[in-house]
Amino acid sequence: MSFRALVVDKNADGTVTSSIRELEEDQLPAGDVVVNVDYSTLNYKDGLCLTGGGGLVRTYPHVPGVDFAGTVESSADARYRPGDKVVLTGWRVGEVWWGGYAEKAKVKADWLVPLPEGLTTREAMGVGTAGLTAMLAILALEEHGLSPDRGPVLVTGATGGVGSVATALLAARGYEVAAVTGRAGSEAYLKELGAGRIVPRADLAEISKRPLESESWAGAIDNVGGAMLARLLGQMKYGASVAAVGLAGGVQLPATVIPFLLRGINLLGIDSVMQPVARREAAWRRIATDLPRDKLSTMTRVVRLEDIAELGPAILKGEVRGRVVVAVR
Repeated sequence: MSFRALVVDKNADGTVTSSIRELEEDQLPAGDVVVNVDYSTLNYKDGLCLTGGGGLVRTYPHVPGVDFAGTVESSADARYRPGDKVVLTGWRVGEVWWGGYAEKAKVKADWLVPLPEGLTTREAMGVGTAGLTAMLAILALEEHGLSPDRGPVLVTGATGGVGSVATALLAARGYEVAAVTGRAGSEAYLKELGAGRIVPRADLAEISKRPLESESWAGAIDNVGGAMLARLLGQMKYGASVAAVGLAGGVQLPATVIPFLLRGINLLGIDSVMQPVARREAAWRRIATDLPRDKLSTMTRVVRLEDIAELGPAILKGEVRGRVVVAVR
């Protein structure tokens, strides 16, 4: 049976274009489970795949979409049966493997996670890779001693997907959230998600001449990297941790070892792509119980599959706020 998909292709001149096409099921890659996709979402990597950036897509034609949620149609693996609701994030699906911008996907059973009880497929994609990353960061921070009574938690890049979900999750857990943004007019949005304080991006944009500043933050989730990460390392409280999840501000880290040696802080790297299944399931369970649905609705908008190509360049420019859910059907 045929199904609709957004397909990207590379032209003879090296440019990448996309179009909605009808594909046949026998064109799907090899895999254990066929899923009827309800929703996908838009992440930074999707923007790269849609525009040919970053060298993520190796073989054309290709179906992007690094996340999807839907219903199992058929399965050669005993763990999943027709009718099961499932979620997929990561594993380089949408990059080197055909992804969720299609009405059908065929993947390895090891890559799937059962849809957590209490979440719909649409809500799961409101969360997506961004929200999973935020939850993994919070789990890591709490495992290193973070608790609401320790003091404020800083979230950089707070209006983006990871930052929005992190702000809402932390606030729901009782944390005081300080949200960093450079976007004019975002204060009301961030406060609606639960931020108690707004920190202008300019306050952290330049590297301090001093390796240590006043101890301000009990924890931090950093989406930016670069100079901003270097700056906030010197502002962490004794024994505090920073969860590094992004590199919007660059891959270099112009910092010193002084905060690590004199304040005993921790820099925690957060990966969501190859995260073990047990850890994913634990994070999804916490999301299902901790994330207020009204906050998720506030940060989410739904678009059609036909709209997604135009949004790819926008997310690369930092012009997309919150979460974009793609209604595939």
